[in-house]
Amino acid sequence: MPLWGWGSSGHDRSAGPDVISSLETHLGPGTDSVSRVSDAREFEVPECSLKASHADSLRSIVGNAGLDSDDISRLLRAHGKSYPDMLKMRSGHPGVVPDAVVSPHNRDELQRVLRFCSESAIAVVPFGGGTSVVGGLAAVKEGFGACISLDLGHMAGLESLDERSGLATFLPGTRGPEAEVALAQHGFTLGHYPQSFEYGSIGGFVATRSAGQSSSGYGRIDHNVIGLAATTPTGRIDLPAIPGTAAGPDLRQLLTGSEGTLGVLDRLDLQVVQSPRAVRDTAWLAPSFEVGREALRVLEQSGLAPTVARLSDEEETRVNLLLAGSSAKANVFRSFVALRGGGCLMIICFEGEPEVVAERSQAAGDVLRKTGCRSLGSAPAKAWRKGRFSGPYLRDTLMDLGYFVETLETAAVWSELNGLHEAVSGCLKNELVKAGGEPLVMCHVSHMYPTGASLYFTFIGRTVSQDLDDRLGQWWSIKSAACNAIVGAGGTITHHHAVGLDHAPWLTSEIGARGVSALRAVKAELDPNGVMNPGRLFATTD
Repeated sequence: MPLWGWGSSGHDRSAGPDVISSLETHLGPGTDSVSRVSDAREFEVPECSLKASHADSLRSIVGNAGLDSDDISRLLRAHGKSYPDMLKMRSGHPGVVPDAVVSPHNRDELQRVLRFCSESAIAVVPFGGGTSVVGGLAAVKEGFGACISLDLGHMAGLESLDERSGLATFLPGTRGPEAEVALAQHGFTLGHYPQSFEYGSIGGFVATRSAGQSSSGYGRIDHNVIGLAATTPTGRIDLPAIPGTAAGPDLRQLLTGSEGTLGVLDRLDLQVVQSPRAVRDTAWLAPSFEVGREALRVLEQSGLAPTVARLSDEEETRVNLLLAGSSAKANVFRSFVALRGGGCLMIICFEGEPEVVAERSQAAGDVLRKTGCRSLGSAPAKAWRKGRFSGPYLRDTLMDLGYFVETLETAAVWSELNGLHEAVSGCLKNELVKAGGEPLVMCHVSHMYPTGASLYFTFIGRTVSQDLDDRLGQWWSIKSAACNAIVGAGGTITHHHAVGLDHAPWLTSEIGARGVSALRAVKAELDPNGVMNPGRLFATTD
């Protein structure tokens, strides 16, 4: 991926003049953009502080090609892809960067690298696809002699597939598309499609408890972990694939979501299913966000949950109409919504065996009509599926135009979703108007459970200035206020983006001081010198 943004550097990030004009009319003109610095020679890259003797020792483990201290390689792994990450990289002031990139080829090399780094006070930041949006990859040197990025790209691939059991074993560096291609050759799918799918790794998905856009049908990644193994500085934990057990607390789930703070997940045994033979995508217009949420609750609790369920609130629906372009189908869609006096766009997708898809889709349609939802046909849903991974590219465009753009997500039980939506939306608007203009605060439901659902917010506003520190300060003020609002309204501090550095100050609010202490005790056992992904999960002030 490019230093300054998401995905491939050749991807089309252009926005039509009508989109730009509408944004400027609503938000006001953007502040001058922080220019994209892409040449490593223009960056402020700190000198490598890895001792020559330590570098030699690491090379003796992974080979000469397994250790890279080139500036561009270090910069590419200095941060993830959050808004503040991108601000720093665009400005050419990345701050702390890893001293070297170390790439083990197998579990033996991995174990030796972690043991050596622990003994030598070298911080280790595991790196899969580089897609973290919560500060999960930022290099940390404070308290350590050096910091390495542990690139798991060589430890990739489908190790085995038990077709009878529906069980696939992956190495951690396997990217999402690689996993699906390998499984498809045998007629199977994992069905895990987060927005980071194109670049994220299986190890990263599990380490961060990723949900995926099809979680209502295929389950969250943590629900699909049947077995795993992790290499830690003090040894390896090997948990076999077992469908169910009463043997004490589930260590599989303790390591799932550990974000590299306890060790490196080096084997993932995941539940997979046969590839769907039928897909039916439909779009609906709900009279309001509240009515749409109620319809989704009924579907979920009556056993009719679709594979994908996505409900945009009124503001997100309005912006989707703006971005739909000027095609004949888009104009018809806009006209229909206007005739209805507005509403909320809902995407419903079923996948599976043809007869099951037909039956469930028909039954779900009956439920939706009874709640006042109206069918929009398949075109809007197919358009969503085609562009389902394009959001981060649009963020790059908006940053080019000089706007503040960020996302956050949470979840709560059904009875508290309305209050959570109002509290967070109101908080974000109050914070964003401080920079002037009328901000856009959008939200959608994209993951459902019998007891509740998630809320995913996207918000755009003006930036306070072109100064990097001012923009970072604006981001932190908004982030802090939103997290406090989430906690106050009974939501989780993160539904599927993980904790990282950004949410660490609020972990105690969710699991309590004693819970944090228990996790610290586990870390002390597995990582006694604290070299594994320092600062993630645990705030330094806890």
